[in-house]
Amino acid sequence: MDEPLVPLGEIVATHGLLGWLKLNPFNPETTALKPGAEVFIAEAEKQTALVLEASSPHKRQLLIKLRQVDSIDAAARYVGTTLSVPESALEVLAPGEYYHYQIIGFEVFTTGGERVGIVESTMATAGGELYLVQGGNKEHLIPAVKEIIDKIDFANRTITIDPPAGLLDL
Repeated sequence: MDEPLVPLGEIVATHGLLGWLKLNPFNPETTALKPGAEVFIAEAEKQTALVLEASSPHKRQLLIKLRQVDSIDAAARYVGTTLSVPESALEVLAPGEYYHYQIIGFEVFTTGGERVGIVESTMATAGGELYLVQGGNKEHLIPAVKEIIDKIDFANRTITIDPPAGLLDL
């Protein structure tokens, strides 16, 4: 497959005896996980293509059923894997919006020009999105809020932040 794959969540457990799986979605509001959608699961250095038969919200997770996965034993092999979809399956965003996966690898600077590090990942918390920024031997959790994120420059792959006092101290 030539099109980039976008990780949508981690399969964390089986559910019941009929092949259902529990998915911790990276974006619980995603519309890409509809019945009939082609999904990919990373297994031992390869991507396995499957079809999503059904999905249903379950607490903070999604229950998913993959076509031709009809038993707990067949489902168990996917626990601990990441479920992805082709980038074209994602909703088109409004101007100025972006998917968090698109900023992985961006270099982060303060408004004063100090280099903070590289965005390694993003994570959803009850308080909002956080960017995990690795800078040398320090990790920083940067809240993804307009009061701190000053500018995201996609052309130069940089993010400028205006951190409040203490945010970068460790």
